[in-house]
Amino acid sequence: MATVNSTIDVDMPISTVYNQWTQFETFPQFMSGIESITQVSDTMTSWKVSIAGVDREFDAEIVEQHPDERIAWNSVGGAEHSGVVTFHRIADDCTRIALQLTWTPQGVVEKVGALLQIDDLQIDRDLKNFKGLIESSGFESGAWRGDVDRSPDATGR
Repeated sequence: MATVNSTIDVDMPISTVYNQWTQFETFPQFMSGIESITQVSDTMTSWKVSIAGVDREFDAEIVEQHPDERIAWNSVGGAEHSGVVTFHRIADDCTRIALQLTWTPQGVVEKVGALLQIDDLQIDRDLKNFKGLIESSGFESGAWRGDVDRSPDATGR
């Protein structure tokens, strides 16, 4: 398993930052390698990615979501992938985003990338791109403020 942890402070209120993050279909605007994300339902997304010449499609289910606090997800079928993003109010106009991703690298390219921590650099860059996107626009493009409680037997993995 490979794990990436990254944080960034965004000079925007927590609700604005959280609201923009819930707009999964906009992720290709700031995440490299993401070709498209389709919001299938409130808790299901379908991803198409192409990273370092490796194309992959998978579904991800949101297993926990609380407005202005956290969003956790797990892949459904296909490559193993999970993560959690949390939002922390630093000040009225400053929010810290903390992102943790875990996945099982497949193939030589992904294993070498994880070993050399290239994925860490990419996630840091993607968070900087998100920061630039939301700070330059000054507002969120939409919001989903629903609550998804974690199943009593869910491990968050």
